[in-house]
Amino acid sequence: MTSTPPSRTRRLARTRGRSVLALAAVAALTLSACGQGGSGGSGGDAFASDFEGEELNLLMNASHEGAGEWLSEQFKEETGVTVNVTTVPYDEIASQLTLDQQSGANVYDVSAPWYVSLGDLAADGTIQPLTEYVEANDDIDVDDFIPSIWEPYSQVDGETYGLPFDGDIHALFYNTEILERNGFDAPPETWDEYAEQVATITENESSDGVYGAAVFGEQSPMILGASFANRLAGFGGEFLDENGAPVVNSPEAVASLEALEDIWDDALPTPAETDFGAGNSAWFAGKVAFIENWTDLGVRSQDPESGSEVVDNWGVTYLPRAEAGEDPRASLVAGFSWVVTGNTEKTELAQQFIEWAASSQVNADLLTALPPTGIDPNRVSSLEDETYGEEFPELQEVNRSTLDGALAWPTGENATEAAQILTDELAAYLAGQRGTAQETLDGVQQEWESLLGNG
Repeated sequence: MTSTPPSRTRRLARTRGRSVLALAAVAALTLSACGQGGSGGSGGDAFASDFEGEELNLLMNASHEGAGEWLSEQFKEETGVTVNVTTVPYDEIASQLTLDQQSGANVYDVSAPWYVSLGDLAADGTIQPLTEYVEANDDIDVDDFIPSIWEPYSQVDGETYGLPFDGDIHALFYNTEILERNGFDAPPETWDEYAEQVATITENESSDGVYGAAVFGEQSPMILGASFANRLAGFGGEFLDENGAPVVNSPEAVASLEALEDIWDDALPTPAETDFGAGNSAWFAGKVAFIENWTDLGVRSQDPESGSEVVDNWGVTYLPRAEAGEDPRASLVAGFSWVVTGNTEKTELAQQFIEWAASSQVNADLLTALPPTGIDPNRVSSLEDETYGEEFPELQEVNRSTLDGALAWPTGENATEAAQILTDELAAYLAGQRGTAQETLDGVQQEWESLLGNG
């Protein structure tokens, strides 16, 4: 697939038009809120009057800074509520949120942490349960959330603690010019083909500073862990079996680690230090043929004002699979959920905000807004949004792989620690500090069974 979006002028016009629709969505939410009572409702004219002039403090991922600015501006314009946005690195949201609530500082009212951390945040009271609010509010339209996203992004032991915000799957992006220079007329369909193409391109062009792939290898669950999870999805593996027991040492998991090792030496140097920023920089500069990345990368790739040098020279396809012809499978490698903090004194206002911020219209607007916001689909309706499909049909298509059977990380208590243990062992193996892939994952399996139980 090669992306051929409309001109930037046309996109800017559409973005302005869609912002008007977003304001209409806020207005509709405001009217709905004014008519609600009991849990989740503001009652009478409360939302229109009592909340005007108030402030909410929001903690979110630094990569979502653009989304935070967009949300703050739109919510303020319609409701009169000021949303103060604080951003931190993606792997620090949960710890900073916990410190804020447990210390008694209680600065934050709303946050959007990695979905894997929901169990730990719920266990220590850092976030509030939302079950009653969601069940009493049909406007949230739970059935519209992408099915594979809803449960891991919202549920902990049957209780609702979050609303999905950023869908966040990885797809395989490729530089069409580099592939053509090296004799490849299509991106790889399998992980073996991927390794072959990466090796060929690196051999041919590394002397000129061009490599087969930028591989996310920094020792973080959302970076190196994501690279492993992509392969686990492609080989048909799982983190947990149907009974909730860890199966991280399965044949599929071993094959996934070995597939990651296969391209380690042919990747952009050095993969162990390649994080989100380094990988993206190499991609936008046209220095790598492939990158496994979140689908919003396509929006930035086509926007020269974002620093992209690959405008009109990129394509995107599904993650590779074990065998040609197999159905594609999404990997929910990151993903962020709206939560209400445990000690906020502004619960009703915080609930109103996250309901709006998780809505279909807002998500659809964020998908194509300029400057790019870094947001991927969270709902079926926004995934199928007409403007998204017209401007980025290839991104829309690969995101449809979330509709059935996506791979999700564990999300219960201790899931954050389990993800870090796996990541640390992956890094040690790839650095040559462990035995075989099977032996490495057998060790992870034992630790996961201790942390997460046997199902």
